[in-house]
Amino acid sequence: MTRTVTTPYDVADHLRAPEEMAAYLEACLEEAPGDAAFIAKALGDIARAKGMTQVARDAGLSRESLYKALSGARSPDFDTILRVVGALGLELHAGAARAPIGPGSTASGGSTT
Repeated sequence: MTRTVTTPYDVADHLRAPEEMAAYLEACLEEAPGDAAFIAKALGDIARAKGMTQVARDAGLSRESLYKALSGARSPDFDTILRVVGALGLELHAGAARAPIGPGSTASGGSTT
């Protein structure tokens, strides 16, 4: 019988072009709206693809602080998110939500009270 060998998948290995990075972040925003830690982890994936040292330098953060902020273990400050997004060469855009996100909202868009 043939033995199957697997290797860990790292999305950072596949994010090469700025358009791919932006599409990945957009997909993560759609997948987990309102989950700041998940979005921070996605930004961390993009930062690793681009090079953590350079991203940290461009964002004005230490490399260690950048790793901690984008680990997905916690939700970083919004200021940090904005600095990292800029350092990655990405932009944030706003659009009307299809349904409210956050406490007090339901899937149908109504209030829970």
